[in-house]
Amino acid sequence: MKPIIVTLLALFSITIVKSQELNTALKMKLDSIHFSDQALRELLQPAISNEKKAEVLEKLGYDAQAFEQDKWKVIKHQDSINLAEVKKIIATYGYPGKSLVGEPASFTAWLVIQHSHEIETYFPIIREAGEHDEINKTFVAIMEDRMLMYRKQEQIYGSQSSGKRIKDEATGAETTVYFIWPIKDPDHVNELRKSAGFPDTVEEYAKSMGIDYKVVKLGEVVKKSEDNQ
Repeated sequence: MKPIIVTLLALFSITIVKSQELNTALKMKLDSIHFSDQALRELLQPAISNEKKAEVLEKLGYDAQAFEQDKWKVIKHQDSINLAEVKKIIATYGYPGKSLVGEPASFTAWLVIQHSHEIETYFPIIREAGEHDEINKTFVAIMEDRMLMYRKQEQIYGSQSSGKRIKDEATGAETTVYFIWPIKDPDHVNELRKSAGFPDTVEEYAKSMGIDYKVVKLGEVVKKSEDNQ
């Protein structure tokens, strides 16, 4: 299925709001959204104690048993709530960037959109925010890479990884092998990463995620993906 690109100009004003004073109420709202996005995902970590899980789930209004039965169902439900709130914020203010809500909170709307299936819709306003220094340009690059990967196209900065299932013919056991999604210009990717503010090379980035970096061709990845459908 080809992605449908919706022009934000038809939906929202993409004017980046400048403010001499931070919008404290909006910042607090975004801080709350940020907590709900990250706290549930942190509960996926094996080192999290049962007490911490119970505390977070109670604060967010989720049943512990329901969470254990289907963690990602709960996370996706919260993601949909957060996305609805962020849509309202953007419709009212434009992108809630640094000048409106400050440095940490300016990341929240990006984070919620990055976790959604509406990157195509919102990427133009994210890019506009980056051009006006309302959000770190590295975040813009990461979102662009994810958008390209979702389109099954080559990414630019090497920020996105994927995985494929490998079956052992002898035992029948399956394991997942992770790789850096194909890059459009792998010979110059580290120069591009540096220009976008990434602190490491693609090789270092892959290693930090436990991935042995190698150049992967798009045709091979897409073909295997289609064969497995």
